[in-house]
Amino acid sequence: MEDKRNIQIIEWEHLDKKKFYVFGVAMTMVIRVSVYPFTLIRTRLQVQKGKSLYHGTFDAFIKILRADGVTGLYRGFLVNTFTLISGQCYVTTYELTRKFVADYSQSNTVKSLVAGGSASLVAQSITVPIDVVSQHLMMQRKGERMGRFQVRGSPEGRGVVAFGQTKDIIRQILRADGLRGFYRGYVASLLTYIPNSAVWWPFYHFYAEQLSYLCPKECPHIVFQAVSGPLAAATASILTNPMDVIRTRVQVEGKSSIILTFRQLMTEEGPWGLMKGLSARIISATPSTIVIVVGYESLKKLSLRPELVDSRHW
Repeated sequence: MEDKRNIQIIEWEHLDKKKFYVFGVAMTMVIRVSVYPFTLIRTRLQVQKGKSLYHGTFDAFIKILRADGVTGLYRGFLVNTFTLISGQCYVTTYELTRKFVADYSQSNTVKSLVAGGSASLVAQSITVPIDVVSQHLMMQRKGERMGRFQVRGSPEGRGVVAFGQTKDIIRQILRADGLRGFYRGYVASLLTYIPNSAVWWPFYHFYAEQLSYLCPKECPHIVFQAVSGPLAAATASILTNPMDVIRTRVQVEGKSSIILTFRQLMTEEGPWGLMKGLSARIISATPSTIVIVVGYESLKKLSLRPELVDSRHW
């Protein structure tokens, strides 16, 4: 009899692709709405000099809420929703790469490592221009700015809303840097997210496998998968946060050199500067990863081809 503790990974060829994409877009949108405020807070913490504005994640949350209300926590969100495209490209690349690598290696670690890195490479090529614009929108505060660009108000003194702000930021980026400005920090993004993604998937499967032996046989797989996701996210965040801080500064402050940005950060703030925004990153990653893992595993189960449904134990 098959041991129910053995986690059966649903591969690309097992899926009904139409269901997979429809459910996937809806799930991704829900996740982005729930975690975006912490993404904004993490970005501001990483860009600020020392503790000039905020003393930590909770302090930033309270101050932004008091100054700008709930909408202040969602600056740049509409632009950021375009990353839904890159999200679908990510999962497609991940699943197809796993299928390709399976012809050369049956090791789940190897398949996860290669697929995770490849998926991130494809996704970041689409995401970076969107990130550059949305991060500059995140930096807008009433009456002042934290980044290079300031959104201009209307003649009546009212702020420009929604896509008016986006157009203003796009014009300023084009005027200052040309089209290359939209890929500022591209290399830094690759150096951040390719390792992050490549590390996350093997650790996720590793933690899930270990927990499956610690939990009773009757425990649903989705329980220890939900625990494994945040553990893998915290591990990957700790390992890649230094590069994430540098990436954010390169993109928001308009710096042209990763090495010079690193040296300046070390001179001004020391080694601890490389850990800025880590708590916000882990806080945002924990609930989002639980939702992502539960959602993604459930999505794959819901998208199973009908003839395979009864052959899986959950």
